[in-house]
Amino acid sequence: MAVTDTLVGIDLGTTKISTIIAEVSDDGDVQVVGVGVTPSRGMRRGVVVNIDKTTEAIALAIDQAEQMAGVKVSEVYVGIAGDHIRSINSRGVIAVSRGTTVSHTNVISRNDVERVIDAARAVALPMDREVLHVLPQEFSVDDETGIREPVGMTGLRLEADVHIITGAIASAQNIYRCVRNAGVNLRGLVLEPLASSHAVLSDEEKDLGVALLDLGGGTTDIAVFYDGSIRHTSVIGFGGTNVTRDIATVLGIPIDQAEKIKIEYGGVTPPVSDKKPIIVEGIGDRKEREIAHAELNDIIRARMEEIFDMVLRELKRVDCLSLLGSGVVLTGGGSLLKNTVVLAEEILRKQVRLGVPRGLHGLAETVHNPAHATGVGLILYGMQHDGDIGFSGDETAVFGKILKLFRSWFKGLLI
Repeated sequence: MAVTDTLVGIDLGTTKISTIIAEVSDDGDVQVVGVGVTPSRGMRRGVVVNIDKTTEAIALAIDQAEQMAGVKVSEVYVGIAGDHIRSINSRGVIAVSRGTTVSHTNVISRNDVERVIDAARAVALPMDREVLHVLPQEFSVDDETGIREPVGMTGLRLEADVHIITGAIASAQNIYRCVRNAGVNLRGLVLEPLASSHAVLSDEEKDLGVALLDLGGGTTDIAVFYDGSIRHTSVIGFGGTNVTRDIATVLGIPIDQAEKIKIEYGGVTPPVSDKKPIIVEGIGDRKEREIAHAELNDIIRARMEEIFDMVLRELKRVDCLSLLGSGVVLTGGGSLLKNTVVLAEEILRKQVRLGVPRGLHGLAETVHNPAHATGVGLILYGMQHDGDIGFSGDETAVFGKILKLFRSWFKGLLI
């Protein structure tokens, strides 16, 4: 296998930070060669709250992956989430360039597509927000709608419907600072559910309509696809950490033990048969005591029901439920709780499946887990969108965007 590039994805989660290193061959084969996972101590609900601790965790996760892969990491793709994420749909309209010859008169070029997307992204944003992604949904040429690739077609007017994802500049800059402090450069900053979709969704699901729910530690990320393109994204500020805290609070046990019994025994439905009670430690000098499995699952189910109810309200609010012809896909560490798929089907009234990363080789079994969907998705996103980095946090990238716009504008005058 002739390696053409080494791609690195870092999933900055509330409970864990994971690094995945993959080598991409010239024929598109992806080999996972290194994985590093460390506890996250400086993140809360998808946002950096402690620069030093987050930097330390990133550096440690990178070091673990480097030792396994035997390579040195220099650039990384990083996921971004948090309830500061906002999305809007917008439309842009331009007149098609006339061209220099009769045969090329009013033929849509790649430059025309870039211009109409730039026109669609020209929306008023608060000073504290920055565009992360501009994702084309469909194009229209004159009166012909529903076009996915307009290049080469003839027309006078080109329109584009796009999905714009924005985030808080401060949050993006904090991630950029942590990554640079850890000794690597930021190659791209990618919305986490968008990255996860590359790892767990099929093209058929995106065409027919699907909602991806990434159940993370601090947030639940939503991405809705229909007719092959993204239609809606949003972030709910609740996740697996809230479940753990509920267990700790109700049972009066330490957070670490609550997390342990959640993973080992927890589920969202009562156990099928009677099991031995769970022995839990008390806080401080309190004695050990026994907890029934049914009591633990009742605590977990209450919070998971609330999360899925919030997802249902969000899908109804944006009128996306009718678009989900292929149902819902659950991924992320929170989806691993027993019978979570069953509960999601009960509340959302849609077909639900578990999303596991695919399309990889090498150490694929190591990351063949919904908890690694974002990390794997960052690798696959990087393969398809190299150079489309969104907001990098670096001031030079901002000036680069402005320069690109001027070049595109000037080029349009010469055609």
